[in-house]
Amino acid sequence: MAERMLQFVRLAQAQPEKRDVAARRSDFGEIYREFAATAASAQASRCSQCGVPFCSIHCPLNQNIPDWLKLTAEGRLEEAHEVNSATNTFPEICGRICPQDRLCEGNCVIEKGFEAVTIGAVEKYINDTAWANGWVKPPSPRQEKPHSIGIIGAGPAGLATAERLRTRGWQVHVYDRYDRVGGLMIYGIPNFKLEKEVVLRRWKQFEAGGIHFHLNCAIGHDITMAELRARHDAVLIATGVYKARDIEVPGSDLGGIVAALDYLTASNRDNLGDTVDEFASGALNARGKRVVVVGGGDTAMDCVRTAIRQGAASVTCLYRRDKANMPGSMREVKNAEEEGVEFTWLAAPEAFLGDGMVQAVGASRMHLGLPDATGRQQVAPIAGSEFTIPCDLAIKALGFDAEELPAMFDEPALSVTRWGTLKVDQRTMMTSLPGVFAAGDIVRGASLVVWAIRDGRDVADQIEAYVTQKAGALATAAE
Repeated sequence: MAERMLQFVRLAQAQPEKRDVAARRSDFGEIYREFAATAASAQASRCSQCGVPFCSIHCPLNQNIPDWLKLTAEGRLEEAHEVNSATNTFPEICGRICPQDRLCEGNCVIEKGFEAVTIGAVEKYINDTAWANGWVKPPSPRQEKPHSIGIIGAGPAGLATAERLRTRGWQVHVYDRYDRVGGLMIYGIPNFKLEKEVVLRRWKQFEAGGIHFHLNCAIGHDITMAELRARHDAVLIATGVYKARDIEVPGSDLGGIVAALDYLTASNRDNLGDTVDEFASGALNARGKRVVVVGGGDTAMDCVRTAIRQGAASVTCLYRRDKANMPGSMREVKNAEEEGVEFTWLAAPEAFLGDGMVQAVGASRMHLGLPDATGRQQVAPIAGSEFTIPCDLAIKALGFDAEELPAMFDEPALSVTRWGTLKVDQRTMMTSLPGVFAAGDIVRGASLVVWAIRDGRDVADQIEAYVTQKAGALATAAE
């Protein structure tokens, strides 16, 4: 019913209520409360149902956002879930962690002053309701197919591929070097953004649907790439990128300087109930410490907000550009500011200072210059602007690069780009090894979960076409 929509002219934008700051700082629970049914329906009704939906165009999954917003406004939540999940393997996850302010909501055509539709929170509400009512089912093929696919990596790209192929009847085996399914969704993203049960229930559901998981299994160590290729009709590499970028300044070898992923993994494992020696010893625990996080992306925001919850004495984020040029989500920056994080903009570390252990970060003020070839403004230090920040724990959150997969997998024929990512045929998504495909961050570099899902769904189609064609050719040759 069209009269339910276009309510943005009389209804203000509203996000779900945030928990009190003091309560948020004391635990790792998600910071937003659940939408009430009436509030979710009302916010969905603000959609203008525009003829060219820029929200869909700027979603990597090209979701039919206006459609499921309209269904939500009409109270048809099961149908809204079906439309939403038709194009998104993990809508309940994207609703929580996608930077909607840069993607769908950031491109909403509703005029400034009226503000964008609250797309992400409505998506979360739809799919949490779907899980609560049992509408989310394991992948269930109509017909089993004899061919098997091996997937290396149980992160979002690998899981999206697995679900899509399993739904079509393929025999799917997922291999991962870690002890849980989810990749960085489990070990890299804190609970206050994505509670781990949201990911773990997908693991249980996929197992119930017939997807086989081989955990604590490192390719090149526990099984060779050659054995994997012989075992399966096609193989997908979806390992993500885990190699931390570093900063080479004096004092980098001091104790108390850690990589962001090591720090976040220790915190997430502790929250999962694991015994983490480096967390227990205090090496990867911010309690009582003066913490400095170097970087300005979403990982840096995860680190500063984790340190607040661990009881740090102070938390400072050091970023070499200004707030407007920060690559991380502005919502995350605002949440961090509310929780007590101090941001030092236009500043970069010049040295780590201390005697054995880090005691301070020496930094310089930076000047923004003209844009470079990528369009980002260049930065240069301002002479004589040096200053120091007291520090007991320095966390380097400078991004991630690809690990050296040809060496790790003992497969030198695996071609890589100059950035270390896997080189693929852009049309087929196949690597230099016949029948071996690649998708996600290991191809595009460190990116968003939603892009990994898109790549995983796309490569599933390419794998299916390859195996089907190969099987057909073999059948013809046998006749």
